[in-house]
Amino acid sequence: MLLAIGPRSPVGALYGKLTGGMLPFSFQAYWWLRALQPAVHGAPVASAFAAVDRKLVEASWCLGVSRMATFRRVIVPLALPGIATGAILSFAHTMGEFGVVLMVGGNIAGVTRTVSISIYDQVQGLNYGAAAETRCSWWPFSFTVLALTYALQRRGLALWPMS
Repeated sequence: MLLAIGPRSPVGALYGKLTGGMLPFSFQAYWWLRALQPAVHGAPVASAFAAVDRKLVEASWCLGVSRMATFRRVIVPLALPGIATGAILSFAHTMGEFGVVLMVGGNIAGVTRTVSISIYDQVQGLNYGAAAETRCSWWPFSFTVLALTYALQRRGLALWPMS
């Protein structure tokens, strides 16, 4: 990843030419990484779109509704639980991610530091109490994310006929 966005790569050279800065170890690199995340966490979204009944889409077209309006008014509402699940999983993964974020985004307090990197820094500084406190403070968050994800999946399954 570092070679792909480094100053000698086409992407890194273009970024340097446009901004005058380097992409690795920057907030922008972190967000480029987030932009690629849907490829990893896109399965719920893709399956949600695939589960929309084609007959409903075709009925909308037969009633004279444009493709964009059909997408906005039929497809997206029916796929919303899967879209929300993908977004929640992507956000939760981002909060706990460690290796790639540390390599690409760096460890800049208040800019690119995630919870897992903060815990790592606290343990490295032999501040085990603070590390445990940070970890425990994120349990309710993790539980809420999982509960919300499962609730959306249950709700989403009720929207589509099983075939």
